[in-house]
Amino acid sequence: MNLRELFLNHVGQTSELPLGLEVSHAEGMYIHTTDGRKYLDLNSGISVSSLGHRHPNVVKAIKDQVDKHLHTMVYGEHIQSPQVVYASKLADVLNNGLDAVYFVNCGTEAVEVAMKLARRATRRIEIISCANAYHGSTLGAEALRSDYDFTRTFMPGIPGVNHIAFNSLADLNLITTNTSCVILEAVQAESGVRPPENDYLLKLRSRCNEVGALLILDEIQTGFGRTGHLFAHKKYKIVPDVLLIAKGMGGGMPIGAVVASKKLLDVFTRKPMLGHITTFGGHPVCVAAANAMLDTLINEDIVTPVLAKEAYLKNALQHPIIKEVRSSGLMMGVELTHRKYLKHVVNHTIEQGALIDYFLFNDKSFRLAPPLIISYDEIDMAVSILMRSFDFAQQKYKTNLV
Repeated sequence: MNLRELFLNHVGQTSELPLGLEVSHAEGMYIHTTDGRKYLDLNSGISVSSLGHRHPNVVKAIKDQVDKHLHTMVYGEHIQSPQVVYASKLADVLNNGLDAVYFVNCGTEAVEVAMKLARRATRRIEIISCANAYHGSTLGAEALRSDYDFTRTFMPGIPGVNHIAFNSLADLNLITTNTSCVILEAVQAESGVRPPENDYLLKLRSRCNEVGALLILDEIQTGFGRTGHLFAHKKYKIVPDVLLIAKGMGGGMPIGAVVASKKLLDVFTRKPMLGHITTFGGHPVCVAAANAMLDTLINEDIVTPVLAKEAYLKNALQHPIIKEVRSSGLMMGVELTHRKYLKHVVNHTIEQGALIDYFLFNDKSFRLAPPLIISYDEIDMAVSILMRSFDFAQQKYKTNLV
């Protein structure tokens, strides 16, 4: 069997039709395949590779840490320099009372920890999330999803989860003194990129304060410069009780974290002790990579140009089949006028050597989330490819109508 056949036979799949690019190597803005092709990455592995692939600072940090030690003991038991350095640095950068970091393996685990933390701290059961949101794929995180057609397959989920509509001020009244927490994305991603409107997050913060519910902000996709600010909650001028980070955090390495006040996180230390434990959370190699990622964003001019690149790209995306472009920094949803255009645009773009992707909850839009290091020449290249794909889809649609 060749590698593709072994992949299909022995690697667990998530769909019957995986994209199946056979990756050889990746560097900067490009992913190379074993057949000699290279693809301009306009996805960043769903907002992970924000510095591009194999950024030299990240690679060096990984190699340096490997020369010192790998895993020594489950997270929280040994004092390990990468964890201490990162947690201290992040507290200084945030400078808003979120001064303690609980390291985990990924965004989904961060969500699970946050839900446990809210119930433990408030002694309340109800958890509120927003409709058309995605927070992860474990049973607890899936319970936060509103799409019953999906979640019913795995029922029963955890009890006590209710939903409100994102950006609905009226629905804020559904948050009550029975609510332990509200968990939501700073910008809704999988519904096709929906930024907050009309000071929604500020008003949500006020309502949570009023009833004593924790505000948990999922910045797993929006963190680390994606929205044109280091973190989206600074862009939208709120401070959550709990901040969830992952994806872009590790510069391509698997890591996530729950960030809160030391006082709040300390509830895990008693009644019961070991309120949450994780073997590989805070793995020193992953945290070393995260340190390099954060240092690079802070010390190099990467985040500040994001808003200008956003404006340049949005201005260039003009075509008769585009209905709307929604964005917050280099996190974009391009909505088309007809659903039938979408598969042609996505497939033709990939055939031409650029990677774009679908959303879970929007069947008329595709995702653009390139590495933040994308140059203006590469934006022009991406737009040129997309324009040809729009033309192709438009012609295909007209042909099928005849």
